[in-house]
Amino acid sequence: MRAVIQRVSSSSVTVDGRIVSEIGPGLLVLIGIHESDTDSDADYICRKVLNMRLFSNETTGKGWDQNVMQRNYGVLLVSQFTLYGFLKGNKPDFHVAMPPEKAKPFYASLVEKFQKAYNPDSVKDGVFGAMMKVSLVNDGPVTMQLDSSQSNKNETNASVES
Repeated sequence: MRAVIQRVSSSSVTVDGRIVSEIGPGLLVLIGIHESDTDSDADYICRKVLNMRLFSNETTGKGWDQNVMQRNYGVLLVSQFTLYGFLKGNKPDFHVAMPPEKAKPFYASLVEKFQKAYNPDSVKDGVFGAMMKVSLVNDGPVTMQLDSSQSNKNETNASVES
């Protein structure tokens, strides 16, 4: 699973000219689902995104100190299969992305994981499979990329080296 996380002042998703979701300050998270992803990939992405210390602590002034939950900010999740695209010549190929019939329920379960781990009212999402217009005001700008399979290997290596 791949996530592109952007710290935002605000973000919204519009479908057919209508805003379907919006948040104020928080995180916009673009989610790509690989054909081989499992629940453990979703658990990893959920845990890491919610605990990323991307915000300053207003009390101490310390930067990179608080996560989205500590600040009580919003999370806007948007499915984006193109995160697993690559070019074959000049044409994009998305065959390693999970097929839509499997990806839709998998993505819905990921949204539910975020809502259960944080706060259902603070976690919003787009419309799976729709042509969406995603608006954002990137705060910083701060953009991070997270891959579940790569990161799990890094955690294993770190524990072996310790």
